[in-house]
Amino acid sequence: MKQLLKDKKIPVPDFLRYIGPGLIVAVGFIDPGNWAANIAAGSQFGYKLLWVISLSTIMLAILQHNVAHLGIVTGKCMSENTTIYLPKFLSRFTLITAIMASISTAVAEVLGGALGLQMLFHLPLQVGAVFTGGLVIFFLFKNGYKKIEKVIIGFVSLIGISLLFELLLVPKINWGAAAQAWVLPKITLASLPIIMSALGAVVMPHNLFLHSEVIQSRQFNLEDEVVIKKQLRFEFMDTIFSMFLGWVINSAIILVAAAVLFPHLVTDITMAQKLLEPLLGPASAVIFAIAFLFAGVASSITAGMAGGSIFAGIFSEPYDANDPHSRLGVWITIGAAVLIIIGLTFVVNPFDILIWSQVFLSIQLPITIFVQIFLTSSEKVMGKYKNVWYTKIILLATGIFVSILNIILVLQTFN
Repeated sequence: MKQLLKDKKIPVPDFLRYIGPGLIVAVGFIDPGNWAANIAAGSQFGYKLLWVISLSTIMLAILQHNVAHLGIVTGKCMSENTTIYLPKFLSRFTLITAIMASISTAVAEVLGGALGLQMLFHLPLQVGAVFTGGLVIFFLFKNGYKKIEKVIIGFVSLIGISLLFELLLVPKINWGAAAQAWVLPKITLASLPIIMSALGAVVMPHNLFLHSEVIQSRQFNLEDEVVIKKQLRFEFMDTIFSMFLGWVINSAIILVAAAVLFPHLVTDITMAQKLLEPLLGPASAVIFAIAFLFAGVASSITAGMAGGSIFAGIFSEPYDANDPHSRLGVWITIGAAVLIIIGLTFVVNPFDILIWSQVFLSIQLPITIFVQIFLTSSEKVMGKYKNVWYTKIILLATGIFVSILNIILVLQTFN
């Protein structure tokens, strides 16, 4: 009884030690694709689309919190559970398309690293892609999870500090208009494509698989109900904190773009950097490029981990950087992304590559979401921790809404 009473109060040191898995997932929320969408939103519509960040953060928190429960309760990642509990044909189809989605994600994120290197050192995109991809593979194979987590937290912190510096350089931000825009949706026909892109690209398949894997880095006794409840509570706080941080960073990008670039039509990352320099000074352009580089490298690392986790799950194995299946999954994800970038950047605009990389995510995402809802709603999988009826309704509504957004995004892209 004393232990139960004690467990109701979460010691601060324990919670601080638990922060990390959510931040690794949050990196995907601030990747180069999101930067492009946020800059377009702020430069074209000012503060008006800040509400999109609020809504997308809520949707993301619901789905990520749910899939983290799957990892905690079962002790297996979503890929492993898919292999175990779905018919073989359906599980293979789901996981193979999820690996393809991870490659698509890695294309945008490795390209983001290459763009950051180009802005800073004028390296060709192809050289920057090879350097970024090689760095990611080397880092994942040479370091354990704890080291990777610390580095990712460092990257997120530096990105946040860089954007704070950018905000301090902005002469005047209309905080009243921003506060109103965060909570009051405003939709016009002209803004609809950017709204669809921003909302549709926030929830990504590889992040759902990844969260169920990295949440297991906090070892716990699955036979002890008190321990499981404690971990579920810690996970919720970690997820909410991490998603809030992602909301702050994405909001900061829109605020800078709205205050400095509006009403320019900005659809290119390097164009945004060039516009910042004469308006805010050379330091702002350098800080912008550094923050973008950090976002590209950090999100590439998580994309590689996700690809390794999904591929290992096909063989009913957890992610392990020393395991051949996990390593092969990383090589497939990052290697294919680098080759695609090298091949396409000679003939296709980098911004178009970012857009088309999101199209495949949009096609695959509904598959992942509804497989997740099936697994977390199954008593066979989750036992008494399965989704209750109102949780299932919220998840289904979120899944349907996200799927509709992504279908519209795909149709708009092809049109």
